[in-house]
Amino acid sequence: MNFKKIFIKDACPTKIGGQAVMEGIMMKGEDRTAVAVRLPDSTLYIKTDKLKERGRLYRVPVIRGVLIFVDSMVTGVRTLMLSAELLESFDGESSDEDEEKEKGRFTRWLEKHFGEKAPMNLALILSVVFAIIFAVGIFVVAPTWVVNIFGVWIDNGVALNLIEGAFRILLFILYVFLISKMKDIQTVFQFHGAEHECIHCFESGRELTPQNCSEFETLHPRCGTSFLMFVMVISLLLFSLLGWPNLAIRIISRLVLIPVIAGLSYELLRWAGNSESLAVKILSVPGLLLQKLTTRKPDDSQLEVAIAAMKAVLVSPDTPVYEGPCDLEGRPIPQIARAEEIGEAATQETPVSEETHGTSD
Repeated sequence: MNFKKIFIKDACPTKIGGQAVMEGIMMKGEDRTAVAVRLPDSTLYIKTDKLKERGRLYRVPVIRGVLIFVDSMVTGVRTLMLSAELLESFDGESSDEDEEKEKGRFTRWLEKHFGEKAPMNLALILSVVFAIIFAVGIFVVAPTWVVNIFGVWIDNGVALNLIEGAFRILLFILYVFLISKMKDIQTVFQFHGAEHECIHCFESGRELTPQNCSEFETLHPRCGTSFLMFVMVISLLLFSLLGWPNLAIRIISRLVLIPVIAGLSYELLRWAGNSESLAVKILSVPGLLLQKLTTRKPDDSQLEVAIAAMKAVLVSPDTPVYEGPCDLEGRPIPQIARAEEIGEAATQETPVSEETHGTSD
């Protein structure tokens, strides 16, 4: 692992972050997000949205980590659903009538009583709830329940907690390893790598081109994967101080401490993203190793998507949001077309003006 290519000297860390989605990338800038997707016909499609202004709690250490974690989970699920919806809507020749026929009675009822976005919002809420239940069940409840059997032979609370923490980390790594073998997930991981290379390139002050981006590492110290590894390690250390009470109390204590662990992990991640100290590099190693599973080397077409998403958030605050086809610079194609039409019209009018001027002379 080459730390010099991950903790780049003289680079200027930014708050720009991103997320890989289905056949695309979401980038988050200072005032907006941009979701860029490569459609089945190879067209680049982009959707930008303004970010809501954050309250004062987002400036309070630890608490801001909890709030940002929740925001990230909701935004992540929403953008994944959006990318899947875009790919489905542009795949094939299905008409509005066909889509209307495919809607179930419950979907039509929701749209009638709560608006067109109600089915999507409900799906988002259910997806987030399911994700939380799955994560808590597999990575919080299951490890402490399984390790409970060791209590027959081991009468040391610290040792049992350390075994539980190690088992939780191994379980998480195994889960990531297994899903990384899925073809669709491998493509998502390539876009994840493209996101990191693009951010590295921008923070290094280089021109955003596929060739320049490809020179950088797919690992980044400010990645959400590293955040999850920090969560695992901090929970291992913190839970080891709580003794080994009965199973019900252990589960409750772990659930109660999740926000605290998330907040501390976020602060550690911020520090790792803005420091080149030896301590930060050592603490970042587990997360960076895990990123070797969650990132893949992207191709140039995937880097083009990352660059388009990046450039779409590097605009002035008064730039309007947009949804539709875009070019490789992240610019809306209709605006480009209008600019070209104006240019052609001006070119056509110039000879006429010169002729009139010549005749008058």
